[in-house]
Amino acid sequence: MSANLSRIPVIDLFAGPGGLGEGFSAYKIANTQPFEIKLSIENDPTAHQTLQLRSFYRQFTQNEVPDAYYDYLRENDVPEYERRNKLFRLYPDQAKQAQREARLAELGIVDRSTVNKWIQDALGGYGEWVLLGGPPCQAYSIVGRSRNRGNENYRAEKDHRQYLYLEYLQIIAEHQPAIFVMENVKGLLSATLKNQWIFSRMYEDLQEPRNALKREHRDVQAPVCSEKPCSYKLYSLIKPGQVNIRNLSDFVVYMEYFGIPQARHRVVVLGIREDIDVGPKTLKPRSTIAASKVLSGLPKVRSGLSREEDNAESWRNWVQKIAEYPWFTGLQKQGTAGFHDKLVARLKEIRHEVSRGGEFVSWEPGIGYHPKWYLDSRIGGVCNHITRGHIVGDLHRYFYAACFAEVEGQSPKLKDFPMDLLPAHRNAERAMNGNSLFVDRFRVQIDNRPATTITAHISKDGHYYIHPDPTQCRSLTVREAARLQTFPDNYFFCGPRTSQYVQVGNAVPPLLAKQIAGIVHNLLKQASVTR
Repeated sequence: MSANLSRIPVIDLFAGPGGLGEGFSAYKIANTQPFEIKLSIENDPTAHQTLQLRSFYRQFTQNEVPDAYYDYLRENDVPEYERRNKLFRLYPDQAKQAQREARLAELGIVDRSTVNKWIQDALGGYGEWVLLGGPPCQAYSIVGRSRNRGNENYRAEKDHRQYLYLEYLQIIAEHQPAIFVMENVKGLLSATLKNQWIFSRMYEDLQEPRNALKREHRDVQAPVCSEKPCSYKLYSLIKPGQVNIRNLSDFVVYMEYFGIPQARHRVVVLGIREDIDVGPKTLKPRSTIAASKVLSGLPKVRSGLSREEDNAESWRNWVQKIAEYPWFTGLQKQGTAGFHDKLVARLKEIRHEVSRGGEFVSWEPGIGYHPKWYLDSRIGGVCNHITRGHIVGDLHRYFYAACFAEVEGQSPKLKDFPMDLLPAHRNAERAMNGNSLFVDRFRVQIDNRPATTITAHISKDGHYYIHPDPTQCRSLTVREAARLQTFPDNYFFCGPRTSQYVQVGNAVPPLLAKQIAGIVHNLLKQASVTR
């Protein structure tokens, strides 16, 4: 083992906007931060911009973050590249450090010798460090596989994403971190390639990375610390002891049971180098957190109109036209007068003065859960909180669905909608005939429960992410999705709104990562790697 370190280096691969790294860097013990993100690698340009901006933020202690950073968040009428250039010119040393830490590169494409140099420079000779990350999950997810089956030209064995985990193995084999944390979608458990279970192979490969690379005819460059072993023991975060290949489902973390306000289920593997003779503790169960606890305290905003003149008065008029439709009056005749009364009452609350929000909204935000983690009074408002436009029919469906959830305590299935409110789509017809994939096509986040899983698909379709307040008639904003993912309010997501949604949906919740950091730190402390 190496000598004690004051701060443990962390390297984050496939970093996305930085959820895992944020949790590790935010972890504190005795008012000190034992982990330091030394290198993050991400191949998506806008996610990299977010990653780099957050790295810049972390170059300062919390009390020393300059006003210029908050000006950056507020000046949404200035192009992002101009704001970034201005900010980085004011603080060139911190900007250079952020640029060295957050690298834009695609593993497997960028030359391996370049990546190895980045890692060696980042570690600065320290012997023990932590590796984070997980290969992109689209090729493994159940939804992704369903879409791929509909593409006659898709061939799983030719999808390069299936093999990106080998880049992760390459770095483990060549640099032998003390600990690694690998995260991926639950669908990994059921994914196959060439008639072989992918995760079973990964399980074996992660224990013996060099053997795996040899099988794939990949060479291993001279490691930095050749005297160390390169075999790993694999642990679950929810059950004690090493995981047996017959119990791979033990790697699945059901995050709603650990203080995350959404039902996010992910595979998380904790790998410990074999010469470290201590095992980890497990995550401590926490009370479930309702979606309303984190969605509260944000300004009310209305949806936009995507095919009509979009202004507040027009929006209100279109929403209130609900009362003129036969399905609306028919509810009273069908013996559902109580539900009809709810719709009438909520329609009366529709206001025309509510805005669509913006990339910055001046506001004094609040929250019902963990305010010290989420809130930052220096922002002076809320970022990334602009709504998208919807067609009129979807406004009506969102209103109906949110009212239904208030009355019934659950999101409606398609069979619960009036027939003339259903979308004119063949998938809706299939769902009404028993196709289970689309029966919950319109999904409301229920106030008193954790939200459904925030995924990258939120960028394409708001139907699965309807706001619980019927008077807003809309899907979630980026900031609301980010709160459900437990990103602090001062975490700014760069790029166009579609990219912001993708970044949030692909991220690991930082509050979960912070708990994992505590487990890792305790383990390394027991192993005398750190004080």
